[in-house]
Amino acid sequence: MLLETSLVQPSPILTGLKCRCPRCGEGKLFSGYLKVAASCEKCGLDLKFADSGDGPAIFVIFLVAPVIIVMALFVGAVFNPAPYVHLILWIPMTLILSLALLPPFKGVLVALQYRHDAHEGHQ
Repeated sequence: MLLETSLVQPSPILTGLKCRCPRCGEGKLFSGYLKVAASCEKCGLDLKFADSGDGPAIFVIFLVAPVIIVMALFVGAVFNPAPYVHLILWIPMTLILSLALLPPFKGVLVALQYRHDAHEGHQ
C-alpha cells in the first residue's frame, strides 16, 4: 500500500526549527523576524490562525537563563574575572542567544498549533 505524499505531514518540531510551513515543510513561515507570513508561498496554507502569544519567549528564557548561569559560574570558578568582565561576557551572550532562539521556538509552537488544530474558531 502506497501512501500519497500529501497525506504524510512533516514533523512539527523539524519544520518549526527550520521556520517552515507546518503543512508542506517548504514555504517560509515568517515574512519578517517574528512576523508570521499571511500564507505559505508553496502550498497556500492560510497562516492567520498562528498566534503563539508569549510561549516562545517563556521557553527561550527557561533555556537561556540556566545555560548562562552555569557558564557564568564556571568562568567565575575557573578564571575568577573582575565583575565587569561578567557583564561584558554575559549580557551580549544572553541577548544573542535569546534573539537567535526566538524564531525557531515560535516556529515550533505555530507548527504544533497547526498539527493539533488548536486555534480560534475551531469547530
